[in-house]
Amino acid sequence: MRPELAWIVLAFLSGSIPFGLLIGRAKGIDVRKAGSGNIGATNVGRILGKRYFFLCFGLDLLKGLLPTLGAGWALGALGRVDVPAQEAWLWLAAMAAAVLGHVFCPWLKFKGGKGVATGLGALLGVFPVLTLAGAGVFALWLLMLWRWRYISLASIVGGATLPLWVVGVFAWLGPGETLANRAHSVFSHGFAFLILASLLGVLVVWTHRANIRRLRAGTEPKVGQRAAPAVSHPSAK
Repeated sequence: MRPELAWIVLAFLSGSIPFGLLIGRAKGIDVRKAGSGNIGATNVGRILGKRYFFLCFGLDLLKGLLPTLGAGWALGALGRVDVPAQEAWLWLAAMAAAVLGHVFCPWLKFKGGKGVATGLGALLGVFPVLTLAGAGVFALWLLMLWRWRYISLASIVGGATLPLWVVGVFAWLGPGETLANRAHSVFSHGFAFLILASLLGVLVVWTHRANIRRLRAGTEPKVGQRAAPAVSHPSAK
């Protein structure tokens, strides 16, 4: 197997580590049976408290970041805007594999988290194009969270605007003498990045479809609201 392809497999396996479930089990709780039933950081935080949210979020971010960085290093693509198409697709395949491993966890009957933390980590690993776009999305996420206190709403808006951030990065860093020429370069030098960003944005919105229903119904919990009482995991007894 080519090293680049091995990184794709490794990224999927890294993304599939269910840190939220493991953290819950370490505390004697099955997070799938409390709150929203999701294994992501938001539900872990609602069940176990704020520090466990940050622990889970950080671990989920790293499992997207590290294999994506490794794939970029193996391809010699780190630090470049003008990545050749073939290398760009291989790099982005590794990035996508990490997110898909989290969302469709093979160890949990292909049911996982919503891909926000892992997706952010994977974005930051595609330096500099998606790193800068991911930083922009994260800043918008923090602003939305501060203003409305809905993690789900902040995640949905962040994911939906990701392609716009990619175009903005190329408008800033892409080849060309004018802003319009640099923005246009996304279609010649950054088409793969734009497509992947669009697909990732769609995935984030799709995994939050239940949250969208709760937001419309006015039943979505805000930051600081605890989940329903957790059910102890049998192995903890």
